[in-house]
Amino acid sequence: MLETKEIAALFNLIDDPDEEVYSTVSQRITDFGTNIIPNLENLWENTLREDVQERIEILIHKLHYSDLVNDIAQWNSSAYNDLLFGALLVSKFQYPELQTTPVLQEIEKIRRNVWLELNSFLTPLEQANVITSIIYNYYNLKGAEITYANPDDFLLHKVLQTKKGNTLSNGVLYLVLAALLDIPVKAINVPKHFVLAYFKKDYDAAVHKGNPQQYIQFYVDATTGQPFSHKDIELYFKRISVPIASFYFRPISNKRIIQMLVEELAKCFMAPKVQYKQEELLKLAALLD
Repeated sequence: MLETKEIAALFNLIDDPDEEVYSTVSQRITDFGTNIIPNLENLWENTLREDVQERIEILIHKLHYSDLVNDIAQWNSSAYNDLLFGALLVSKFQYPELQTTPVLQEIEKIRRNVWLELNSFLTPLEQANVITSIIYNYYNLKGAEITYANPDDFLLHKVLQTKKGNTLSNGVLYLVLAALLDIPVKAINVPKHFVLAYFKKDYDAAVHKGNPQQYIQFYVDATTGQPFSHKDIELYFKRISVPIASFYFRPISNKRIIQMLVEELAKCFMAPKVQYKQEELLKLAALLD
């Protein structure tokens, strides 16, 4: 732990009722960076007042958030925006001490189980059915509609732990596995729904400038892993009264998927007491524009 007279003096002022004084004190504390977190945790453990503990928790969160902003910015500017790494960065908003190694090991275990069931003689639909069978049946992953009562439903590591996610987080897991297995599944822009599309193997968005829909073989419901047809997607557009356009069938970039994940997670923090988290998440989403 850092030990200085200045830190001791600052800690004595954490409970100051004057908001201007507290604002100055909190800014100076956060200037020390994450090295001061052990001091704050020790102070929290030796503090009986709940209001002071809340202030300490917010200070620790701000310090972790500052690091996360830097990590997201680096991920954003990298040549290859790895979807798995991006999803784990989102998890670190709520769980800054997250150890990623167990998550990577669990992903690899699932990938290997799928890989063992695949072979070059399977049709694309049969390949998709293998992925669905392993994830949703063997591993018992459950899917639910998006609600904003539980932030964990959006976090990949918690989805793996609890075996329960929503259409967005389950879809991210499906996409991560498909990429690791070199299976051409992409998320597309279907409105009001997170839909996965199984593209033809030779499809390249940079080369094929026509309507991407002609290169899609079928679709996958990310919530349940169930495949559905072009006829089904046409009926869906008719039901929501949206004219079909080629834009809706373009693959979404990994950067946009992570941005969507952050934006949806932000909606879990509408209550006044945690609204600062919503503001922070929207700032992270803006970094990805």
